This record gives sequence, C-alpha cells and structure tokens, in this order.
Amino acid sequence: MSTKTNQTASFMVRFTQNIFEENGESNVQWRGRISHVQDGEQLNFANFNDAITFMQQKLTDLTEEATQDKTPEEREGILSKSFNVWKKVAQSGPKMLMETIKDPRKQVSQLQDQISHLGDELSNKVGINDWRTASKTDFNKIIDTLENLSAEVKQINEKVDQLQQPKTTRKKTTKK
Repeated sequence: MSTKTNQTASFMVRFTQNIFEENGESNVQWRGRISHVQDGEQLNFANFNDAITFMQQKLTDLTEEATQDKTPEEREGILSKSFNVWKKVAQSGPKMLMETIKDPRKQVSQLQDQISHLGDELSNKVGINDWRTASKTDFNKIIDTLENLSAEVKQINEKVDQLQQPKTTRKKTTKK
C-alpha cells in the first residue's frame, strides 16, 4: 500500500518597472520581489534566475522535510524527480518572462489559447488587438489633461466656497 503526502508551496511574484532617462536615452529596469506565501519569506531580485533559485530552495526544504523517514538514497531519488520540472521552468521561465515584457499581446494571446478549453468564463478572450504601447506623447497628453482637470477642479472649488458664504459676505467679496 502506498502513502501520499501532499504539500502546497505558493509563491507570489511582483515586478516593478522603472523607466528613466540616462544620457538622453530612455532606459527601462525591471526589479522583482518573490514571496513564499506559507512562511512569508521574501527575496528582492533583479535577475529572474534568483527567483527560480529561491523557489527551488523552498521546494527542496519542503521535500526534505516530507521525506525525513526515507533512506538517503530514497530521498535523493525523490528530490531528483521533484526537480525535473524545475529544470524545465529554469530553462523556459526567464525567456517567457522577457517575451511577455517585450510583447504582452502575444503572450496574453498564447495564454488565452492554452486556457480556452476550461470553460465559457475563461474562454472569452480579451480584445488585445486594440492594445498599443503608450508613447511619450501619450504620457504628455495624460499629464496635460490631468493638469487641466486640476485647474478646473480648483475653479469649481472656489465657486463652491463663494456660494457657501453668507449673502452679505458674498456681495462684499465680489465687489472687491
């Protein structure tokens, strides 16, 4: 009779993009933070391979803990089998991440194709053909629009403040 031991290891990965100008040239830098959900341990990284190593170490620790009652040979065999998957992830993960950063539309499309068989809710594709990369001009337009809105809100606030003053005070301030 065989026995099963189930363990769960969850990881949360968060990326932060820093876009900056250096020597008149626009640059981008990605940084990440990976957290092991179960114990809260975190690692900041600039290289995705560091995140893979972090996950591998956590999974190794869990596997070793779960196989304490096994012989060293059995433990080694279990660990070897356990990390065959991680060898593939370590090889393809960074490439997939970089491709996603370079062309998110393509990666979203591939992901949608992979999960389309899971049901109606998940098979509804996001309209990614309308996506486009924001340009510096787009960013400047957004800033201009926000500045205009801010000025308009300020004017509206001034008018509301005037309307909230008693009539006698309002007449005096409007005559000045």
